[in-house]
Amino acid sequence: MTDLDIRDAAALDRAIGEFQSSFARIEQEVGKSIVGMTDVVRGVLSTICARGHVLLEGVPGLGKTLLVKSIAKALGLSFKRVQFTPDLMPSDVTGTQVLTEEDGGQRRFVFRQGPVFANIVLADEINRATPKTQSSLLEAMEERQVTVLDQTYPLPQPFFVLATQNPIELEGTYPLPEAQLDRFLMKLLVPPPGGRELKEILSRTTGTATSELQPVFSPEEAPTEIAKMQRIVRHVVVSDPMHEVIVRLISALTPGSEFATQKVRRYLRFGPGPRGAQSLVLAAKVSALLDRRINLSFEDIRANIKQTLRHRLILNFQAEADEVTADDLIEEVRNAK
Repeated sequence: MTDLDIRDAAALDRAIGEFQSSFARIEQEVGKSIVGMTDVVRGVLSTICARGHVLLEGVPGLGKTLLVKSIAKALGLSFKRVQFTPDLMPSDVTGTQVLTEEDGGQRRFVFRQGPVFANIVLADEINRATPKTQSSLLEAMEERQVTVLDQTYPLPQPFFVLATQNPIELEGTYPLPEAQLDRFLMKLLVPPPGGRELKEILSRTTGTATSELQPVFSPEEAPTEIAKMQRIVRHVVVSDPMHEVIVRLISALTPGSEFATQKVRRYLRFGPGPRGAQSLVLAAKVSALLDRRINLSFEDIRANIKQTLRHRLILNFQAEADEVTADDLIEEVRNAK
């Protein structure tokens, strides 16, 4: 796949078909335990294919933790869960050096890995930990490695952080800093279930019937297969006019830009940076592949702009007073002619 030639129509079509097939099988397997949340499941899987991290926001009891566990099981990847609390220390996440005594009586420091050493790490209620502990994930998310004292330890590949946070309870929470928010490729809002979905949830979870998820990939083949899916995403072609559209959209959400709308200038302190534009392009590339295309379209951009940019917009006090959200500003720019 690394040597895939986009001029070879047969090989290209075969690669896209394999991507679609694997993606659909994973979605189907996750659907055995997750009712509804189609857009959220697709968003998380798209982020994984784009080699990014996801922030899930929703009230308690919607199945965010179950969703992450189900995706890890369907992918055949190792999984660790960290419950973030105010007294959690950075070493509780990354690991620490422990003094051990060997048989001969000699003592030495041995590194004990923390829960971050897994393919998929669930950072549950990440905004409940102090900024010091939150920042312990920064190096892991960006560099895929952990530094303890003077030693650097690579994390297993692939590596993804799927974090959750509660948007309604503010007491005892610490908002994520902008630098950490920017490292999440997507922020997905988990909606409450509708009437039909709630009925199905009750049917599945309050009776005797159980559904066991089967991994789409074995633990041995999962890293290779996921890497193949990530590589084909990079082969999606973005034309120069599409690059211009993306630049114009990002500029329209930047207060100091000549293309900024009146609402953006009024309500926004800071707009998205280059990492936001990169996230938008990568997520849109996954959408193109799922539509069996190797070229990016404007509809791919429209479908992913909110998820990839909503957490990168810094609103001012006037926006809060007027109850204007980041999604409102993105919607205005997305629909602008």
